[in-house]
Amino acid sequence: MAQGLKAKIRSGEQTLGFGLRYDAGRQQFEQALEGASYDFVFVDGQHSPLSEERLVEFCNIADNYDLPVRFRIKHPHDAYLVGNMLDLGPTGIEVPLVESAMTAHEVVESFYFPPIGRRSNGGAARRHIENFPQVNDYVAWWNDNGVLWLQVESMQGVLHAHGMALPEVDCLSFGPTDLTLDIESHPNPPYSTLEACVEAVARSVEGTQTAICYRNGSPDTRQHWADLGVTVFLEAPVSR
Repeated sequence: MAQGLKAKIRSGEQTLGFGLRYDAGRQQFEQALEGASYDFVFVDGQHSPLSEERLVEFCNIADNYDLPVRFRIKHPHDAYLVGNMLDLGPTGIEVPLVESAMTAHEVVESFYFPPIGRRSNGGAARRHIENFPQVNDYVAWWNDNGVLWLQVESMQGVLHAHGMALPEVDCLSFGPTDLTLDIESHPNPPYSTLEACVEAVARSVEGTQTAICYRNGSPDTRQHWADLGVTVFLEAPVSR
């Protein structure tokens, strides 16, 4: 993992990531990195036919560029599989559709090793395992550097965000499409726009180390969301 990514997110520094398709190769990585300086790369397992073997390969390519991989799992009910997914090479996990502190606690247990969580130790494809011959050294490194995100995609998630911002949760990220659909399904939603939701969640996590991420897509919109409290941005790669 790029040194200090977790600390950078938690400090409130502006952090920038880009997304690539699950089948991206070296050429796609190189093209993306020609256009900007990024802190991490995102790959989706929620809406993509991503195999475990392909995830290992993707993470190995990203490691050549010293890019941490953030992987989105399929569903919050799969929280018990988070440790297994991390054994394949990602250095960060995003859990979609989170709506409660209960789910957040379950994810924390699966994400971190003891004494913070209950993740099982193992997996030759774990990122940077070769640098830590001693189990306890790897456990300590992971617990200090693994990056955990929970995705807010519903009004319930917005309203319960404060309880989801546990000390072990680095970021609450927004899924704007699903959140928009949920807003539109309520006759009288407490917040009627994406901007109002983002601003409300940003206020609710003030005083914590949990940052806010938004899928803004384009650098042109970055400042708009930054003004509402966003410090972590997920964008499409651009070319100079």
